Amino acid sequence: QRIYYLSLEFYMGRTLQNTMVNLGLQNACDEAIYQLGLDLEELEEIEEDAGLGNGGLGRLAACFLDSMATLGLAAYGYGIRYEFGIFNQRIVNGWQVEEADDWLRYGNPWEKARPEYMLPVHFYGRVEHSPEGVKWVDTQVVLAMPYDTPVPGYKNNTVNTMRLWSAKAPNDFNLQEFNVGDYIEAVLDRNLAENISRVLYPNDNFFEGKELRLKQEYFVVAATLQDIIRRFKSSKFGCRDPVRTSFETFPDKVAIQLNDTHPALSIPELMRILVDVEKVDWDKAWEITKRTCAYTNHTVLPEALERWPVSMFEKLLPRHLEIIYALNQMHLDRVAALYPGDIDRLRRMSVIEEGDCKRINMAHLCVIGSHAVNGVARIHSDIVKNSVFKDFYELEPEKFQNKTNGITPRRWLLLCNPGLADVIAEKIGEGFVTDLSQLKKLLDFINNETFIRDVAKVKQENKLKFSAYLEEHYKVKINPSSMFDVQVKRIHEYKRQLLNCLHAITLYNRIRSDPSKSFVPRTIMIGGKAAPGYHMAKMIIKLITSIGEVINNDPYVGDKLKVIFLENYRVSLAEKVIPAADLSQQISTAGTEASGTGNMKFMLNGALTIGTMDGANVEMAEEAGEENLFIFGMRVEDVEALDRQGYNAREYYERLPELRQAIDQISSGFFSPRDPGCFRDVVNMLMHHDRFKVFADYEAYIKCQGQVDQLFMDPREWTKKVIRNIACSGKFSSDRTITEYAQEIWGVEPSSTKIPPPNLPRD
Repeated sequence: QRIYYLSLEFYMGRTLQNTMVNLGLQNACDEAIYQLGLDLEELEEIEEDAGLGNGGLGRLAACFLDSMATLGLAAYGYGIRYEFGIFNQRIVNGWQVEEADDWLRYGNPWEKARPEYMLPVHFYGRVEHSPEGVKWVDTQVVLAMPYDTPVPGYKNNTVNTMRLWSAKAPNDFNLQEFNVGDYIEAVLDRNLAENISRVLYPNDNFFEGKELRLKQEYFVVAATLQDIIRRFKSSKFGCRDPVRTSFETFPDKVAIQLNDTHPALSIPELMRILVDVEKVDWDKAWEITKRTCAYTNHTVLPEALERWPVSMFEKLLPRHLEIIYALNQMHLDRVAALYPGDIDRLRRMSVIEEGDCKRINMAHLCVIGSHAVNGVARIHSDIVKNSVFKDFYELEPEKFQNKTNGITPRRWLLLCNPGLADVIAEKIGEGFVTDLSQLKKLLDFINNETFIRDVAKVKQENKLKFSAYLEEHYKVKINPSSMFDVQVKRIHEYKRQLLNCLHAITLYNRIRSDPSKSFVPRTIMIGGKAAPGYHMAKMIIKLITSIGEVINNDPYVGDKLKVIFLENYRVSLAEKVIPAADLSQQISTAGTEASGTGNMKFMLNGALTIGTMDGANVEMAEEAGEENLFIFGMRVEDVEALDRQGYNAREYYERLPELRQAIDQISSGFFSPRDPGCFRDVVNMLMHHDRFKVFADYEAYIKCQGQVDQLFMDPREWTKKVIRNIACSGKFSSDRTITEYAQEIWGVEPSSTKIPPPNLPRD
């Protein structure tokens, strides 16, 4: 059985150090390079990040590839080889400026082009119905060129493949009979076809219905499915024919996992191939398709759900539109039979949304076309069942599962925090690297003075190293003995970086009102990219940098408080900042962050969490004990109650003097003296249409931050909580997540057996 993980994003970061770690070669390479008079770390810093993702969804795919290889699964990652990944972020005068990420400028040593497996992908055209069957004709062809990147498992001699497709124009492109005239023009037009794999769409949790994006989605799906079927047909296992012709066994040999709805076209495309090309009976084809595909939902935000205009499909993928209509009719007939006369239920459950612009709801298509649907944390999966797909859950409850996300401990502990990995291994051995639940053994050492001292020492070294990095690259000097208070993630209203800003301002005002009082010194670091078209997110960045400008230059404050915006946050920067963090901020409005995975990285690397009961925070609190995290604010039930009651921001503004002072300062231009009206959009949003209820959690947040300060003043007790958190983070390994996918969705068993190395004969 082969696993195909389909994703439009793979946020891989750098590969050199990860490859050395997984091959067990790091020390040998270190030594060899040192003897050549070179510094391995300097070499590692030269490598570009493979930034083929926006945030959590793309990074999850990368962690999953690592775990699938480490667990010995025959798994392939399939995606697009974007020529330009997520933009590089520069901060100019406090504003985000984007520049193109030309990551392939000097070539990519980790990839191998595979022109021998190049495949055609069809667009546009029309559909011909005849007694012989259905034909999709007069299409435009784009070629898909595969590039393979090796994915090594951890010290098990397994190497899987990530195959990314690049778009190539065929040589006769635009040179057909009707284009007699301009040869030069025709050759230049090749770019139109090749633009498909040019650039990653930089939106996180937001749907932008552009035709080029739909082309990207079909491009990866069409190329990948041809590849999957070629491999299925040529496989000799359990098949005496030289070429496999029956598709009966297809779902037993092939599992397709859809990472969000982006590769949802796999469902109609597989139907098209089975019915139109392979002449499989419609009902049989539908059974095969459903048994093969499974869908992971990543968000409940309505603006993030993919709803494509029918008119766009009609033009670009006419046959797929016909198939979707037929599948929807079949689906609605079933619903109508079970719920006679319930017209509203039919409307709610249809794949086609009626209205001024008819749209295809890709999430509904995924649910009807998959045998398993999962959310990515328990609370999120419950919301999926009880609200987003409530009607579908009532129809087929057995379809719905939870698979709480995880992170790979290879990159997110061994690679980024070798000091901590060493002190852990010293106490409990090295088994935890492939079985993170073994960290539980650290609970025996919570009162062990040397261990407490060693853990604190590693953190301090990491903080000093990160301080030096910030000074070298961004010319900012920070106090390494201050609390490193970190919020790094994409900038989005639901993640509530604004709540963090209000705390920073409140802290500043408290210092100003009594400079002689003793304060727990903090360095507040906020980092993340804003989608280029997301105005509010860009304003939030400007607000953070403006607050920093004022606070960092106020002589009354000194080094008691600093606010730093971490420019160009990406995987390689995460590997530096996370091991240095003391406090991890996970403060989304309850019910909005599907899981989060940064939260898990901080927990594993010895930071304490301040957070709401949202996403995987809930399970982190359950594992470590709620008293070992700083949990505050509304729960999902409270948010729902407030929605029913009506959220009135002004009420909090009137009642809480410190909140009012902070808002008035933002509003009056205290943080933007050159442009006093700069933040009126932000203030207006907070006061009048804040979907994420920042003010409702302000009071509880400030109070909770006071408890953080209290504990930080007792380093021994703080470190004991840190150890408890690390010891309880084992559940959040992507090895555990992938084991659950394998057993409960794909029907395969992971294996921990090390295959013999290639230089030894196989048994």
